[in-house]
Amino acid sequence: MAEHQLSKTFPVKPKLKPKPRTQKQTPESKYWSSFKSQQIPNLISSITSLTFSNTPSRPFAATHSASLTIFSSQTFSTTTTITSFSDVVTSASFRCDGLLIAASDLSGLVQVFDIKGRTPLRKLRSHSRPVRFVQYPFADKLHLVSGGDDALVKYWDVAGETPISEMRGHKDYVRCGDCSPVNSEMFVTGSYDHTVKLWDVRVADSKSAISINHGYPVEDVIFLPSGGLVATAGGNSVKIWDIIGGGKMLCSMESHNKTVTSLCVGKMGKDSGEESQQYRIMSVGLDGYMKVFDYAKMKVTHSMRFPAPLMSVAFSPDSSTRVIGTSNGIIYAGKRKTKEEAEEKKDLGGFMGFGTVEEPEVRALKSSYVRYFHRGQGEKPAEGDYLVMRPKKVKLGKHDKLLKKFRHKEALVSVLGGKHPGNVVAVMEELVSRKKLLKCVMNLDTDELGSLLMFLHKYSTVPSYSALLMGLTKKVLELRVEDIKASVTLKGHIRNLKRSVEEEIRIQHSLLEIQGIISPLLRLAGRR
Repeated sequence: MAEHQLSKTFPVKPKLKPKPRTQKQTPESKYWSSFKSQQIPNLISSITSLTFSNTPSRPFAATHSASLTIFSSQTFSTTTTITSFSDVVTSASFRCDGLLIAASDLSGLVQVFDIKGRTPLRKLRSHSRPVRFVQYPFADKLHLVSGGDDALVKYWDVAGETPISEMRGHKDYVRCGDCSPVNSEMFVTGSYDHTVKLWDVRVADSKSAISINHGYPVEDVIFLPSGGLVATAGGNSVKIWDIIGGGKMLCSMESHNKTVTSLCVGKMGKDSGEESQQYRIMSVGLDGYMKVFDYAKMKVTHSMRFPAPLMSVAFSPDSSTRVIGTSNGIIYAGKRKTKEEAEEKKDLGGFMGFGTVEEPEVRALKSSYVRYFHRGQGEKPAEGDYLVMRPKKVKLGKHDKLLKKFRHKEALVSVLGGKHPGNVVAVMEELVSRKKLLKCVMNLDTDELGSLLMFLHKYSTVPSYSALLMGLTKKVLELRVEDIKASVTLKGHIRNLKRSVEEEIRIQHSLLEIQGIISPLLRLAGRR
């Protein structure tokens, strides 16, 4: 009679499988890793700030030492270098049309430059101490906001070179600020007095509309694209606040090990899908890490390590370029190839005045060609295609073939002679489900029983296998006690097994003693 064959056969695997320590790379991690880093070295000293222009060419400016350098976001080459400063440059900001750029320095001076020229068009003098940030308000070409170590925030009339209003309220150095993306008359500032204040230039008494306590000296503050949320950085934490709700904290991220120095907002540059309209917060710190934070899901989605402390970060409005400034004068600029650039490379029409370059004509395939019979095998599926996958051939081991033929004892003996404990446990679990494991143990001869006891001695105390093997060990001792007493070899295996179990019990007692010592200390420290 023909042997009965199962319609589908699967190789046995252990049910309890330890999880891998390294997680698989997510689609979002692949996206952020697609920015290929390129170094822009030799910028003398720490990169104090980075900022992009909103013009279609997307140049970016970097402040370092007593210089302001503007780079092309396409080639990362220097286009303009401005050195009309008497002290270290701390901050820079492009005007909304990209024609002018404002910069501040430690001398307390704010200067406005033409992008193409190197001589200052305006010099704004009013701060008595170093100016730490300067910014053009959203869609405003006539005013500037600045703040400095004199704890003052000033709103400037650029044409008249005079401050229109002076905001007092901070009690320590004002280190950062940002203007609202929906209202050019509102902005926030952060100070070393641990507070973030929201200002409205229309308020007559120059008092802050909202004051938020971050809990640490504030290193950076930014508006999120909606205009109703603010992100602050200070200490090793990044916090998000709802200013429409009166300054309520929504979440706190503490994934950095050292001080967070800079923040920016980046838009996911997917061409289509839900992710094309999602924004992320990027933070950098003195620990050398850049973190990407999804504030909709309240979790860190990507992390990247750099070989130096990071001081500044910026992301282009078109989601194609990311730049990170370090403390040793190196900019790590990363560019992602966009869909438009890929199409431009394919389109060679009009190159050097020779007209459109036509693609070479493809010869029709005939049945006499070998390629005719291999056509279509290299084609990639288009979006929306239904894929019919060819079932993979199942490779069965020797024990799987024996289990398929219901030769249970031989299957157990075959894996006991191998080097993979996972296969042994998998076969035992399969025999338990078939209610044949104890019967196989009863039918083992002396040598085979010795192999089983040797396996139990090695792996019965392993945490991932102990739940099954400890119970099996008890059953083996009960069922085969007479055979064990009659054999010197089996007695030796039992002694080894006893020693390993006693050693495991001793380790567990030691761990419990350590836990008893540490638990009161943790309670006293307030960590539980």
